[in-house]
Amino acid sequence: VQLVESGGGLVQPGGSLRLSCAASGITFSLYVARWYRQAPGKQRELVAQITQLGSTTYADSVTGRFTISRDNANNTAYLQMNSLKAEDTADYVCSVYLYISYWGQGTQVTVSS
Repeated sequence: VQLVESGGGLVQPGGSLRLSCAASGITFSLYVARWYRQAPGKQRELVAQITQLGSTTYADSVTGRFTISRDNANNTAYLQMNSLKAEDTADYVCSVYLYISYWGQGTQVTVSS
């Protein structure tokens, strides 16, 4: 099983990024997909989740700004991040869950002017 994140980088406050999580080795459509983030010195935070049927939930801190989606045909989950703030700076990690969890390596997002 492999999860590969991409799309991170440096962006100015107010900007946007779209993260991708490409899965292989699993039947992706059977799994819940999640995006977590961890900033230096802070605990890992669940940012967004999308179920197998497409139901979504978000952390309060990103509601209205971030959108999680999935493309089962391409085994990929996405996180569209708009109106980025400095406090969104973190390592963003993709995870999938079906009885057990698999994790990606993460992609760094830095929001700074």
